[in-house]
Amino acid sequence: FCLLESPLEKKKFLDRLDSQLSDKGVIEILRNGLSHKHAKFELYQFKPSEGNKTSAKMYAKNIFSITRQLHYSNNNNNSLDIVIFLNGLPLITMELKNHFTRQSTSDAVRQYMNDRDAREKIFNFKRCLVHFAVDDETIMMCTKLAGKESRFMPFNKGYNDGTGNPPNDGIKTDYLWKEILTKEELSNILENYVQIITEENDRNKKQTAIQIFPRYHQLKVVKMLLTVSAKEGVGHRYLIQHSAGSGKSNSIAWLARQLVALRDNDKKIFDTVLVVTDRINLDKQIRNTIKQFTQVSSTVGWASSSSELNTLLEQGKSIVITIVHKFQEVARTINESYKNRNFAIIIDEAHSSQNGSLALKMNQVVSGINPDAEEDLEDKINAIIEGKRVAENASYFAFTATPKNKTLELFGKVMTDKNGRLILNEDGTRRYEPHDIYSMKQAIEEGFILDVLRNYTPYQSYYRIVKTAVEEKYFDKKSANSLLRRYADKEPLAIKEKAEIIVEHFYNVVRRKIQSKARAMVVTSGIKNAIDYYFAITNEFNKRKSQFKVVIAFSGEYEYYDEIYTEAKLNGFPSSKIESTFREEPYRILVVADKFQTGYDEPLLQTMYVDKKLSDIKAVQTLSRLNRCAPHKTDTCILDFVNEPYDIKKSFENYYKTTLLFGETDPNRLNELITSITLMEVYSSSDVETVVDWYLNNEDRNKLDSAINKCVEKYNELDTDDQIQFKRNAKAFIRTYNFLAAIMPRSSSAWEKLSIFLTLLVTKLPQPKNDKEESIIENVNLENYRAVAQETLSIVLENENGIVKPASIPTDVSIPVPEQDTLTHILNEFHKLFGDKQWTNHETVDSQIKEIFHIAQKDSRVQNAILNSDEQNVRSEIERAVSDAINLTLKTGREIYMAYNGEKRNKLGQQFNSWLNGIIFQEIYVTPKFPDSDSALQKVESVSE
Repeated sequence: FCLLESPLEKKKFLDRLDSQLSDKGVIEILRNGLSHKHAKFELYQFKPSEGNKTSAKMYAKNIFSITRQLHYSNNNNNSLDIVIFLNGLPLITMELKNHFTRQSTSDAVRQYMNDRDAREKIFNFKRCLVHFAVDDETIMMCTKLAGKESRFMPFNKGYNDGTGNPPNDGIKTDYLWKEILTKEELSNILENYVQIITEENDRNKKQTAIQIFPRYHQLKVVKMLLTVSAKEGVGHRYLIQHSAGSGKSNSIAWLARQLVALRDNDKKIFDTVLVVTDRINLDKQIRNTIKQFTQVSSTVGWASSSSELNTLLEQGKSIVITIVHKFQEVARTINESYKNRNFAIIIDEAHSSQNGSLALKMNQVVSGINPDAEEDLEDKINAIIEGKRVAENASYFAFTATPKNKTLELFGKVMTDKNGRLILNEDGTRRYEPHDIYSMKQAIEEGFILDVLRNYTPYQSYYRIVKTAVEEKYFDKKSANSLLRRYADKEPLAIKEKAEIIVEHFYNVVRRKIQSKARAMVVTSGIKNAIDYYFAITNEFNKRKSQFKVVIAFSGEYEYYDEIYTEAKLNGFPSSKIESTFREEPYRILVVADKFQTGYDEPLLQTMYVDKKLSDIKAVQTLSRLNRCAPHKTDTCILDFVNEPYDIKKSFENYYKTTLLFGETDPNRLNELITSITLMEVYSSSDVETVVDWYLNNEDRNKLDSAINKCVEKYNELDTDDQIQFKRNAKAFIRTYNFLAAIMPRSSSAWEKLSIFLTLLVTKLPQPKNDKEESIIENVNLENYRAVAQETLSIVLENENGIVKPASIPTDVSIPVPEQDTLTHILNEFHKLFGDKQWTNHETVDSQIKEIFHIAQKDSRVQNAILNSDEQNVRSEIERAVSDAINLTLKTGREIYMAYNGEKRNKLGQQFNSWLNGIIFQEIYVTPKFPDSDSALQKVESVSE
């Protein structure tokens, strides 16, 4: 410290410290020290490792101090209620409020925004870790003060799976000083959590620095998992149900880095941490987060290929990050030595990535099990069975917002009461729950995601289907309605109608949202449906001479009216550019077939048009694409042509709060499945033995195909219902067995052989030909279709935990005898349910025009004009009133509405407007004379055509 003996040198040092704090920030200075001239000044001593007395002595010299009523400015007499310092450097500022003085956290937030000048040094970005606004019930925090643009976030525990804090024996917010503002915890946060990251705006490539301070639930879950891992050791499974908006990416990165350092008696608990994700952007985000704390060249590896992934494992990298699909290929080159190492496997979005085949390959890799070794058939089968089981040399940390029943059973915690006794169902099966929860409810209430069900508009579809067959035919009465609706919804007439609604809604409601940056997604039921929509919406844009364009997303190639299409061919740019291009003008609507319904985070996505049946987790995942927050994004909108609001409500309620599993998968159901499959006589036991033997011993491919093809021929001889049942039950057996093999202490080699055989067979089975659907469709035509908006709903979810049941296994062996009925009677019954009583006909046109007349006649401005104005003013007021009346009667008079409003650029449409205005004017002001029904019907239908 001789450098600082003179006042001049002290000033130079302080000036350099000041400039470095502004440039690098207090986090960097405390972690890495300050270089001044030829000396290095350490401004903070890290927490010591166990047994390191020298470091412990130095750590004890760190000075954590508090100053109350700190006057921070030369420009005013303002003061901060509390400032916390570390070795003389300010870390945290706080404004405290009290409900007894009729002030709250919101007052403290306003004080920071309005009365604290961000240009003052203590409020400069990066000069402090965080600014807290605190009262006796809630806490808010901000890491970057920017006046009225400051973003304050909750720092609360959560209560009843929602926002706020639970009641306790003292002040609700006392956890702040009891848990967070301790010397040990502040050191932990400084060393392992706080960080500065740089985000790049895709539009203007502008980089923005963001300071991260962990939210309460992030600290809680990471600390909990580290504690239980240190206590329980290797070989356990943990399920974390954290909603979108919880900051999962940072939680995973913080956990990964600290699991590497976890020790038991100075011995590492985990040799390698594997982070497995199916989101490429998360791959990059985790790497960048870990870089903040670790020399990544020696510690972290990320795999750009499966071979590189295996190399990283061989090199013994501490943290390896990979994409799910790369991991699946590692089993081909696994190394026996892995079984001597301990792994922590962190799985992002466990519901999608922990499927049976991935579980097998992942467990084989870390267990060092190689089913391709030179062994006899039974040894190979046993090796595969062992490889499917959850590896004993690995602990699994599964993160998901929407845990499926299998995910809960595989990774969840068995539910117990306060005394540690099992909570059982009536049938004696166990219940499961996540180890930690940050609910969708809390994320919405705290403002980290939007409530996508707040503006939900269901549409009612109406159909007129006519019989084209001359002779009367009989069809299955039970399945007819669903077949007819599925057929009609995909017909060009229906797609055109819905495309018109979509574009009209987009222009009137969506395009100016989010400061005219809002995007919309159309969710379709298949690739053909998506291409139909792509062309229909594009055509609607072209009719308007619009500058906007459509993007389409689907996998592979598709033959559409004798031409082969890919998404790249339709879009005019590579598939890899879809996400980035969709953010650019003039692209505003994304039409998807399966793609982008999960794992797609686009904050500008504001509206979704749904034309696909959705249920349970698929409904939640798909509609939740809208929930990401963005500046100036205040709401979302859903128009649903297919689903019932009640079904959507029930789907979301399973995952709104804590998701619980009541029950377990019964292994005996596999035996019942085997019985149902065997009864079809598609294969024999000798077929299974032969195919599995040849497959595991790499027998000639021609022999293998020949044996399987003989079974395929027997399958083809089944009728359609039997084919559907066989294929469904075979897939159910494969799926359920792969899951049970991971958690059962023992398995059956017969089950394993059948699983291998059926996996090979199912891939070669043709799609069952649905003769019933094709037959009924060949005998009908869709003559008319319309979709009518119902009342816009705000779907309110019940404030209860979601309860899911174990995976169901179909075991029925009998095919119900269909109830036959004539096509004429089927269509009559269909139209009673789904036909519109308001289809254009003589009576309907009469009633609609008379309704419009009565509304216009009673209009006060029309009556006033008749009494006090000339004929021209009366005519103008009547035309206005007619237009208003047509809008009011939209739901019951869509044909007249479309003729009047939808074709204004069309000469025929203009003639129709003049005609309708004229007859209403004639009826109200001159001589009452309604047109005859034939004349009105002809004009409406002419414009419609």
